[in-house]
Amino acid sequence: MNEQDKKEKHQQRQQKLKEKVDERIAAATDDKGLLLVITGNGKGKSTAGFGVVTRSVGHGLNAAVCQFIKGTWDCGERNLLESHGVPFYVMNTGFTWETQNKEQDIAAAEKIWQAAKKLLKDPSINTILLDELTYMLSYKYLDLDEVLDAISNRPEGQHVVVTGRAAHRKLVEMADTVSEVQSIKHAFENGIKVQKGIDW
Repeated sequence: MNEQDKKEKHQQRQQKLKEKVDERIAAATDDKGLLLVITGNGKGKSTAGFGVVTRSVGHGLNAAVCQFIKGTWDCGERNLLESHGVPFYVMNTGFTWETQNKEQDIAAAEKIWQAAKKLLKDPSINTILLDELTYMLSYKYLDLDEVLDAISNRPEGQHVVVTGRAAHRKLVEMADTVSEVQSIKHAFENGIKVQKGIDW
């Protein structure tokens, strides 16, 4: 097969692909707020969630962030997004293995959840990141049914991103899009310190 034939064959394949993609785009007519769940045991779930928030803000949409578990470290995403008008509601207790105080963690989670519930009723907020929420459900720090109900009854066009490992199956079933981040290799496992601007 000469170069011209290869070129034409490639063009034909791409044209067929384009027709299929165009067909799927034309068939997608629903317009609604999405629930995205980013779960799995790999690194990058919160980073992906912050990417969605950043994209929303870049398009002039209003966004808000509720961070469960994390909060004692400096947060590069928070430094950037707060300067662009994104409010943050943060537990500020650190990781649960650091606090070792279940009652304190539950109270802190509940405080952030109360802020999240208000956001989930506010039609002026286009995108909400509920970072590390899955842990609050796994540990039973928050009531699963209450969380699912609040997310389900949010304003019609509002987008919600939930991150964290081991997302509850009911949350996964409710979601419009679910992504699973898998761990193949992590620098920390080889004794490399977490890096500012990369890991936090």
